[in-house]
Amino acid sequence: MSRRVFYTFVGLVAVAGLTIFGVKNDFGLGRNMEMMVNLMRVVGTEYVDTLSADKIMRYGADGIMRNLDPYCTFLSEEEMKDFRTLTTGKYGGIGSVIRQDSSAVRIAEPYRGSPADMAGLKIGDKIVAIDGKSVAGMKTDQVSSMLRGEPNTTVKVAVERLVDGKVVTHKIRRQRISIPSVGYADYVAPGVGYILHSDFTDDCYTEMRAAIERLQAKGELKGLILDYRTNGGGVLQSAVKVLSLFVPKGTQVVEMKGRVAAENKRFVTEFEPMLPDLPLVVLIGENSASAAEIVSGALQDLDRAVLLGSRSYGKGLVQSTLPLGYESYAKITTAKYYIPSGRCIQAVRYSTDGKAESVPDSLITEFATAAGRKVYDGGGIMPDKKIAPEYVSSFAVTLYLMGLMDDFGDEYYRNHPNITIDPQTFSITDEDYARFERIVEAKEIPYKSESRRAVEKLRKALEKERYAASEISEAMAVIEKGLKDDKMSNLQTYKSEIIRTINSDIVLRYCYAEGRTANSLKHDKGIAAAVEMLSDSKEMSRILREQNTARK
Repeated sequence: MSRRVFYTFVGLVAVAGLTIFGVKNDFGLGRNMEMMVNLMRVVGTEYVDTLSADKIMRYGADGIMRNLDPYCTFLSEEEMKDFRTLTTGKYGGIGSVIRQDSSAVRIAEPYRGSPADMAGLKIGDKIVAIDGKSVAGMKTDQVSSMLRGEPNTTVKVAVERLVDGKVVTHKIRRQRISIPSVGYADYVAPGVGYILHSDFTDDCYTEMRAAIERLQAKGELKGLILDYRTNGGGVLQSAVKVLSLFVPKGTQVVEMKGRVAAENKRFVTEFEPMLPDLPLVVLIGENSASAAEIVSGALQDLDRAVLLGSRSYGKGLVQSTLPLGYESYAKITTAKYYIPSGRCIQAVRYSTDGKAESVPDSLITEFATAAGRKVYDGGGIMPDKKIAPEYVSSFAVTLYLMGLMDDFGDEYYRNHPNITIDPQTFSITDEDYARFERIVEAKEIPYKSESRRAVEKLRKALEKERYAASEISEAMAVIEKGLKDDKMSNLQTYKSEIIRTINSDIVLRYCYAEGRTANSLKHDKGIAAAVEMLSDSKEMSRILREQNTARK
């Protein structure tokens, strides 16, 4: 066993001991640490099969973390690289998403202005070799690892171009790639700005300010929509900074309360607001979590914005990354956060053995916003006005996961490499869709509708219970015959959403991620509802003055 792994394990056990036993340097902690280290030594030297010290370390770490909550984890030196990318939005590489199909790893999305984009790599290009080494048979994580590296180093990427099939080698200089937190910002109606804010990285405050300034430079900004429906959170301090754009300087927007006194902190806005009085609507949904809930919840508690959508995820737990030595860390829950009304929006309670349970109705507590409106804890942020979330059919998802949309997009771009499209109005033609139908017709689609599965389940139950009467069999046959859920009928039933997905894929190839977002806005019911809300100042005022949120 290496000394490095030994001491890392000791550090991990120390952290776990503090978490589980709760008392520093007590006899129980020291005794259990000694037993754990001895156990690792015995397994490493006596187990019948040879196990690497790193693998034993992983087993021990996973075992400890598994009995806490799902946000606690051990991060090895290699895993810390991905963790830093998530928290900073930065990494060293060529700036492209890659994807895998049945035959190869391909370029999926070069970021605008990135080294990959400037080198001329296109969506659908097949990666053949990296630095002279063939990538045939490799998975995306292996190829991604080869593409990443220190900024200002070079990498040779050989690709088979989608358009003409030629193999071309590009010498690309890696850069520090910054993944934008603000994916889109523009006007969606006269005077109504819209910002798609995807995550809370270190630089998102600067990006948000810049997005607002662009909107103000483009026209008169009379109202703003903040879209957090796909924002899974990020850095808490960045959430506080973003809130400072909209509420007075010195406003307390979140408080952390932990077991250790050092974790008890209050956060107040530190800057003068850019938009202290501008009407705001915030879109939230089931994927809005953590820092996104701090921002949306604080704006609700301060009666600063009207929230539309569906209940948010409900993550009110704070994680800290504690060093264990040799660039490894323990990410463990150290506190809960509370928004201005005093409520914690954590939706699930975790016991000391890792079991999860929803907060029971009897423990849901009523709180009040600054204006005295009733809000509640125990289940995420409830919107002021509910909008049913839009779901893509499982049939369309199946086609997407099979790569059929990507294949069609590849074909479309191959046939139209030099056209210019308007992302806001682009849509494939009926002839294009007919061609897509022919592609699907030639494939075996592993899909059964909910109604088909229900009928099959009923038939099996009837057979098990020996209902073999002819009239029942005839009735079942009629029901099954009436089900029009074969792949060709599904292509008509779900045509509109399939076309929207195909349009999105094709627009991405010509107009980058911003174009894809612009193309989707015209079908977005949430944005339409937000625009309508901002046009009704009396209704907004009424909601912010007197409307309580739903309890659950």
